[in-house]
Amino acid sequence: MSTATQFTPVASLMGGALIGLSAVLLMWLNGRIAGVSGIAVRLFPPYTDSELPGRAAMITGLVVAPLVYGLVAGSIPVPTITSSLPLLVIAGLIVGFGSVWGNGCTSGHGVCGLSRLSVRSMVATFTFMATAIATVFITRHIL
Repeated sequence: MSTATQFTPVASLMGGALIGLSAVLLMWLNGRIAGVSGIAVRLFPPYTDSELPGRAAMITGLVVAPLVYGLVAGSIPVPTITSSLPLLVIAGLIVGFGSVWGNGCTSGHGVCGLSRLSVRSMVATFTFMATAIATVFITRHIL
């Protein structure tokens, strides 16, 4: 079964530019890498430092941004997610484990690590991309 995917080059380019800009600003202004998993995990104990409000603002922005988009555009795109709770739990655990095991998430490695020419991030990003390509191929063309 093949599923059509929308081609949105302008929106994708704008989104990518905003992600890149935010990563550059966080590095320039705070000297920090914009890995979402690292930011999110440091919202909870034992981490308590002066950067907590900035971390909370980052995660809040990730949650609020789609709502603002919905107000501006008139509607929020509805993603299609499986209704299988066990599959969602397994997927969440795999993503969480991979983020811990890989010392970062796709945003940290793919955006910030690659721009710093980190070999570890190159390997991690290659692994993310190869897994994503294989998963899409299998789910759309084999299953």
